[in-house]
Amino acid sequence: MRPSTSVQLGIDVLQAQEFRLLRGKRVGLLTNAAAADQQLRLTYQLFVQAARRGDFHLAAVFAPEHGFAASELDGRKIDSQVDQRSGVPIYSLYGQNFRPTADMLKDLDVLVCDLPDIGVRYYTYAWTAVHVLAAAGELGLPMVILDRPNPLGGDSVAGGGVAAGFESLVGLYSVPIRHGLTLGELLRYVNTRYLAQPADLTVIKCLGWERWMRWQDCNLIWIPTSPAMPNYATAQQYAGACLVEGTNFSEGRGTSLPFQIVGAPFADAENLADRLNAENWDGVRFRPYWFQPQSGKFSGEQCAGVQAHLVADRDFDPVRVWLGVLRHLRDAYPGKFAWREADDDHFYIDRLAGSAELRQSYDGGASEQEILAHWGTHSRAFEQERREVLLYA
Repeated sequence: MRPSTSVQLGIDVLQAQEFRLLRGKRVGLLTNAAAADQQLRLTYQLFVQAARRGDFHLAAVFAPEHGFAASELDGRKIDSQVDQRSGVPIYSLYGQNFRPTADMLKDLDVLVCDLPDIGVRYYTYAWTAVHVLAAAGELGLPMVILDRPNPLGGDSVAGGGVAAGFESLVGLYSVPIRHGLTLGELLRYVNTRYLAQPADLTVIKCLGWERWMRWQDCNLIWIPTSPAMPNYATAQQYAGACLVEGTNFSEGRGTSLPFQIVGAPFADAENLADRLNAENWDGVRFRPYWFQPQSGKFSGEQCAGVQAHLVADRDFDPVRVWLGVLRHLRDAYPGKFAWREADDDHFYIDRLAGSAELRQSYDGGASEQEILAHWGTHSRAFEQERREVLLYA
């Protein structure tokens, strides 16, 4: 049943506590313009106001991929800057540095993180927070997480982990694609399980959120978390649809429907829709769709493909469905389908999937059921391991 009141976010709880945890301290804040309270007031603005009241000193801000404004396109390196209104330095952690340097942290007493995560391993914000956590542990700085609900819920885990040698900013440690943790819980997991020098970590919990709840159950307004995550419908598909980024097919970046569509100039929209609908996957139907991306793959070119429509979202399994979509793309367009090469020793799909297994399995003629069966072993083990860090029933 939908609650009559909104879930209270960590930033709401901190405000209700009148920022007592930070009183008199020199604070560094990891955030962006997509992080706001229930009333849509930016966390950064609330911190600036509290600092002006004398509650604490806001000494530095740190920003993840897409920049402080959460407006830069994916993969674009960003320079550090100074907020001209407040005079606070904003250090980019998606440019020259991916983790804060000792010099950036030297004048701080505490680090605070408020970032909107979407519950999927390859969304980079969480791993930027992990980099900050690791730096805090090494320097003996305490860190506070202002927690937020996992918009996909906390009761579903799916996908494989990250094999040794495949670590990157779309997966620094081995957690499943869909991990079912809040950001606070994920950082607790990494802090206790992986960091050689764990940080003194405090999580200010959400109030009113339970593991069964998805975003539509929280009575909160969706704020686009990045340019290609404009709405909750995109987030619902992203856990599986992002795998299309590892191919030469467009995943919809540069359109109004990122990660809800897939296509290419050489695809047959009607045939592809028929093939996918014949699978009769739970919760989703596919419609022939034509589009012209304005950026990214096939920018300015007419593409044919499909749009995935969720008809019963609680029955929809994005990892299973989009693994099946990948198989159909590969089988339907032999000689045209290709895995996208990355700028290192791995194919891009390997970084997303966490190993070469998915690519090699499909190239060897395996089905998605075989891949899912192997991934399921990791997911079930992770579900047991994560129990010690869960904060919500």
